[in-house]
Amino acid sequence: MSSIEVNNLWVRYGEIDAVKGIDLEVSAGKTVAVLGRNGAGKTSTIEAIEGYRAPSAGEIRVLGLDPVKDRKKLLPKIGVMLQVGGVYPRMSARQALKLFAGFYDDPHDPEKLIDQVQLSKAADRPYRFLSGGEKQRLALALALIGKPRVLLLDEPTAGVDAAGKALIRELISESARNDAIVLMTTHELTEAERICDEILVIDDGKVVAQGTSSELRERYGKSSVTFTTSTPINISELTERFGMPIELIDGSTYRIESSSSFNAIGALTTYLGEINVAILELNAGKSSLEEVFLDLTSNSPEAQT
Repeated sequence: MSSIEVNNLWVRYGEIDAVKGIDLEVSAGKTVAVLGRNGAGKTSTIEAIEGYRAPSAGEIRVLGLDPVKDRKKLLPKIGVMLQVGGVYPRMSARQALKLFAGFYDDPHDPEKLIDQVQLSKAADRPYRFLSGGEKQRLALALALIGKPRVLLLDEPTAGVDAAGKALIRELISESARNDAIVLMTTHELTEAERICDEILVIDDGKVVAQGTSSELRERYGKSSVTFTTSTPINISELTERFGMPIELIDGSTYRIESSSSFNAIGALTTYLGEINVAILELNAGKSSLEEVFLDLTSNSPEAQT
């Protein structure tokens, strides 16, 4: 069976329920992102799928195996990218990759992986002296070294510059194209939109939304018109004209929420023409994924603190 299947997963720490009945499925060749605020239960879910933490209730199957009971059979088939650490501070990237390669029957060539993740110039530098981005690229290389059928990634581009993010995203996408199963957590919503086939939003340990980025925006987003004017305008007067509230975002940039962006644009341009104010920028459409995410998780305990 080439999939991750999670049914009614619960993870408890004492009397605290960190994960409350989560269901998810990821098939071969697919990349799925789990989004949530800090403390929502993302890492606990990934740890249970890794077999690092036994579920308090529910069932997990990874490639048809139980990640706790069948751990020895499963470990050679999965690659795990930790958010931080995992390498001895004095060990170089080259040494770490050669060490990890020895754990597998048919690993990637460490030297080729060093080139792939663009670590050639830093390959012999001790881990403790690597930059944050170099550490993340090494962490991905270590996850890939065993040619895994399953990739579990925790915040893969955290602390990485733009070029490094692009590289990591491409390597993740390449793994999926090669039929790997990819499950990742991220706070980078742009990343989730670009490379993920499906997104799960979890809040307070529960799945609150699931679907593609487009589906989530269509299902939960609001139609709006965002515009920037050459000079500030009278919000009260415009609100009265539209019969709906106008939100000041920043400086002379405003947002109108409307069920019809087309009608809102027509009325807006007419009004601004009457008062001789130019539109410098105009955008219309559904809420962004970030706006949808914030709306879906705005009632979480984390959001209220």
